Amino acid sequence: MDNSKSDPTLDRLFRHMAWANQILLQKLQEVPVDALALSSENKEWTVGVITEHFVRSAGFYCARVTGESLPGGFKTPSSHEDLRELATRCADFDAMLRQLASQPEGMTTYQREGKTIHRARSTILGQSIHHATEHRAQIADILSLHGIRAIDLDEMDVWAYSDAEGLGN
Repeated sequence: MDNSKSDPTLDRLFRHMAWANQILLQKLQEVPVDALALSSENKEWTVGVITEHFVRSAGFYCARVTGESLPGGFKTPSSHEDLRELATRCADFDAMLRQLASQPEGMTTYQREGKTIHRARSTILGQSIHHATEHRAQIADILSLHGIRAIDLDEMDVWAYSDAEGLGN
């Protein structure tokens, strides 16, 4: 993939998102599988449901920008194998989002809940980063609430990514 014409800051943000998503998915594979059923006060949004949701949503954002069909075949993870499958799909979606961010701005139109929606590509792509960040924090919080300190968000922030890329300390 040639990202030589893309904005270096934007490209870095998408690389960071992909890196942080993979760290989260790896850390979830290291906790007991029962942790996937944990939730906060909203019992419907378990760690497993949130994990599936944020990966499926990455595919949703790709589809919205490209105009392709929404990806299917998702299920709430109930095993470490399911998490490995989600990690693979997430990596593919994140790579596509990064590539899409290197293309020129434009508008996209789609149908949602019977309404025609018009959005700038940059709005959808920006939301993909925000959405993943929001749900990584939500998962870390739920696990912490239940005494599982497996995810340290400071270990996957932009500063840590800079260090991992060799562009910091």
